[in-house]
Amino acid sequence: MMDWTTTHARYFLRILAPRVRLYSEMVPVLALWHGDPQRFLDYDPAEHPIALQLGGSSPEQLAYGSRLAAQWCYDEVNLNVGCPSGRVSAGRFGACLMLEPELVAECVQALHEGGIPVTVKTRIGVDDHDSYDYLHDFIARLAEAGCSNFIVHARKAWLSGLSPKENREIPPLDYPRVHRLKRDFPHLEIVLNGGIASEEVLLEQFGYVDGVMVGREAFANPYSMALWECSIMGGEPPARREAVEQYLPYVERQRQLGVPMSQLVKVLMGLYRGCKGARLWRRHLTEGSQQPGAGPEVITQALRQVEKH
Repeated sequence: MMDWTTTHARYFLRILAPRVRLYSEMVPVLALWHGDPQRFLDYDPAEHPIALQLGGSSPEQLAYGSRLAAQWCYDEVNLNVGCPSGRVSAGRFGACLMLEPELVAECVQALHEGGIPVTVKTRIGVDDHDSYDYLHDFIARLAEAGCSNFIVHARKAWLSGLSPKENREIPPLDYPRVHRLKRDFPHLEIVLNGGIASEEVLLEQFGYVDGVMVGREAFANPYSMALWECSIMGGEPPARREAVEQYLPYVERQRQLGVPMSQLVKVLMGLYRGCKGARLWRRHLTEGSQQPGAGPEVITQALRQVEKH
């Protein structure tokens, strides 16, 4: 979800779904170690509860990143052991770390230095290491190291031969394998990730696991986050227009800081998915945000256009 779960996107998703947990983009811990932490860690307080997802394989550097996460008041620090990107693997983090369980265990122990909850996001397997026994032993080793919460993408990862996009689509989903993990580790919190695109599937999974992480669907159809949260937790979702109006003051503040409108409208593109006027909404946002000096009026104009339908 690099370049998608930005602070701007999370702010709007928080308006739609005030009780879900939001996750940052994966931040390479080297960027914190050598760069400006504020650039990568700043967020709006309205985003709580929010988790910082880190990528890395150096226990020392991850301990530093975890301490920074605590200083920035994140509610959780998450280690990504599931991203199959070649660039990520070249940096020795992401899914390739499933091949080094002892190193990941050291990383988990180091992450506890921040004093905030530590979680791990992983796949069900990698390359030819895709048996249930391998996954079971991997989870057991990290549990021994102090991790009690796992987010499991229910697809294996191929480190070569498939692009990151193909790795999200070609390896088949295996929800029963994640369900089996929960049965074998009832004391651990197991969250299922991968392919959740309907309320029916979402609610079904709560019969087997402790939680569900939604990725791409949150951006393809962000209003589903409001509907699904209310189905699970009760309440009434905000109207689309109401959510947009709550977002506008934030957009104004960010424009004053120099943030391009194209970044601020990205999360809005799928808001009217399935509604009449959705294509017009997207077109107006796309074209309007690219105009010199564009501001919040681009969104209000698009809103007026779509409401005519």
